[in-house]
Amino acid sequence: MDVKIAPSILSADFGRIVEQIGQVERNGASYVHLDVMDGVFVPNITWGPKVIADLRKRTKLVFDCHLMIVDPERYVDRFREAGAEIITFHLEATTHAQRLLGHIRSIGAKAGISICPQTPVAMLEDLAGDFDWVLIMSVNPGFGGQRFIPHALEKIREARELRERSHAKFEIEVDGGISLENVRSVAAAGADVVVIGSAIFDTPDCGRTTKQFRELLDGASAT
Repeated sequence: MDVKIAPSILSADFGRIVEQIGQVERNGASYVHLDVMDGVFVPNITWGPKVIADLRKRTKLVFDCHLMIVDPERYVDRFREAGAEIITFHLEATTHAQRLLGHIRSIGAKAGISICPQTPVAMLEDLAGDFDWVLIMSVNPGFGGQRFIPHALEKIREARELRERSHAKFEIEVDGGISLENVRSVAAAGADVVVIGSAIFDTPDCGRTTKQFRELLDGASAT
């Protein structure tokens, strides 16, 4: 399976955000990764459903919405109505994860669950058939531009083993510190989707950089 690229527009130039989404779309991105932060679950605040609804009109890319918020069950319907097609919440942020996963599927979105660096993949064992997407955080959530935590590679492999062992069909997404230098290692460990923020948007030409990532990943899958 080809590894898909999900540029995280948290790192984009907000004054040129529509233009930059177009650039990454034309150069190999499959998703737009939308980091929703509430200043409580993580020490940062970003955007809500209104911004997502407005951006939804400007691109055909799939919207991959990552909720880094407390009580995500209170808000998933609003993000779905805004146009999110994948809705991921944190296992650490809710008591009734299985119930919420089922609800997200019932409103027509892919249901994703994310785990922070300190949370073991084993915590997902009893939920493996209930989610479509698992997001392995390779940094501590809350800010862009952090350094990749190497142990995340082992967690990616563990998630892949969980998928095989449970005969589930979820995709494995990885978010945090992914660069041109380590993206092939992340793919080799078993990632299906890579979230890339500052390594794309903090460069002079985000479209060209997206293309470089695409070429590296295509080369990895061909070997």
